[in-house]
Amino acid sequence: MSAHIIDGKAIAAGIRAEVKHATAEFFEIRSIRPGLAFILVGENPASQVYVSMKGKACGEVGFHSVTERYPAEMSEASLLERIRANNEDPAIHGILVQLPLPAHMNEERVIEAINPQKDVDGFHPVNVGKLVLGQDTLPPCTPAGIVELLNRSGHDPKGKHVVVVGRSNIVGKPVANILLQKRSGANAVVTVAHTGARDLGAVTRTADILIAALGRAHAIGSAMVKPGAVVIDVGINRVEDPNAPKGYRIVGDVDFEAVRRVAGAITPVPGGVGPMTIAMLMKNTLQAAERFGSAHESQNG
Repeated sequence: MSAHIIDGKAIAAGIRAEVKHATAEFFEIRSIRPGLAFILVGENPASQVYVSMKGKACGEVGFHSVTERYPAEMSEASLLERIRANNEDPAIHGILVQLPLPAHMNEERVIEAINPQKDVDGFHPVNVGKLVLGQDTLPPCTPAGIVELLNRSGHDPKGKHVVVVGRSNIVGKPVANILLQKRSGANAVVTVAHTGARDLGAVTRTADILIAALGRAHAIGSAMVKPGAVVIDVGINRVEDPNAPKGYRIVGDVDFEAVRRVAGAITPVPGGVGPMTIAMLMKNTLQAAERFGSAHESQNG
């Protein structure tokens, strides 16, 4: 058996094309261009790359975007003031503070300062609460992308046993909550496992759909996967490789070459979940702008 490779790049490109078309229609009808503000504090190389990629995606779908870059020495009070200014800016519908922040800043306080209606990362406690309750909200981009990836690749989670390995607030907890909701595209039986399990393999082998998000390179081997299972690899791990141009390569939490011989379908790293995250950020920003347009119309109507 050789698993079907789920092409995250192709599926993400389809979503971005949909957002681009919807954005053009929205602008024609409402004369509103979705606006996204990126706030980057410090010189973290990975963060700079991520923000650049997200800004480029905004241009491709027709959004207005601004990137605010500040030194690592910036005070938390100054950052909170910049968030407040963007909260009040009618041209900005989404605010993304790139994480991680410098050590002297409180990430929880910073996230809570963002207007929940502009929280396109889906990290604000108000949006997290709505997600758990099954209410309409802006969902975290990576978990939402995983669910889209499953459904658009023909793997409807309905009635399936999904095992999520990982309990982070960014991926594990929210994707589990999305998938257990009683709605189309979800309605799965969900188990959340983690490295504290006495026998993790005994749990993962029961999964029809296995989502690996534990942050350890090649932690999921072939013996931990049920034959024919769908495997979604969320991991992004840097491993040394003297033969690689940069001296390292990026691998997932799943031993791809071994597991692909057992699984029915699998996402690669890179090219699987990663592209979906940016695609869902674009979708969230458009949704935030549409809500702003509807609210503005109601106030003036």
